[in-house]
Amino acid sequence: MKAFSITDVGQRRNVNQDYVFCEVKPIGNLPNLFIVADGMGGHNAGDYASRFCVEYFTQNIKESKSTLPVAMFETALKETNDLLRNMAQEKKEFEGMGTTFVVATIVDKVMYVANIGDSRLYIINDEIKQITEDHSLVEAMIRTGEINRDEARIHPNKNIITRALGAHDKVEADYFEVDINDGDIVLMCSDGLTNMLEDEKIADIVRSNSEDIEAAAASLVYNANQNGGKDNISVVLIKV
Repeated sequence: MKAFSITDVGQRRNVNQDYVFCEVKPIGNLPNLFIVADGMGGHNAGDYASRFCVEYFTQNIKESKSTLPVAMFETALKETNDLLRNMAQEKKEFEGMGTTFVVATIVDKVMYVANIGDSRLYIINDEIKQITEDHSLVEAMIRTGEINRDEARIHPNKNIITRALGAHDKVEADYFEVDINDGDIVLMCSDGLTNMLEDEKIADIVRSNSEDIEAAAASLVYNANQNGGKDNISVVLIKV
């Protein structure tokens, strides 16, 4: 397994509120761990929220006595959310802070995923398949038939998310268990990538650089910036 991560401030933002974690070596009882977080909040609150949540979550995983990935994720997310909520209540400058959070680990060709918000995880081989489901206003509108996918990409409320780490006292994550095959490439990313590039363009870039995931990641960021770079861009690529 090879993995590479990159994060970029983009063309329009002054601060990078994304934070990533990418480790192919064991973290506690997990054989590897990958995270993308996209922070939100005024001033430096979004920047702080994403970094804090990734660091506290990974520390919690390191100290966990469990060997069950989903149980480990669930506990770590709850404790991270509780602490973030407490900090937001104690300091006015942190009021309203939160972060998306998508985390994955691969254990014996099975990938365990937890997701909150609209950062995504895909599997790319002959096709590109989005594993996570966005917790966003436009995704809810798609499900009810109010708009289609093409309309969602340009909808004025496309950046409104309905779930985030730190947003509520009770954290609600989606969990996925997916079989992984040799040659598959896993992509985790913030919406700074997916709002700038169509899924098929993303897949084409990754496939054309499948032997060099560092080049693939750099090309994804470059193309997102060329298309406007309206937000921070974060990418984690894992080649199985």
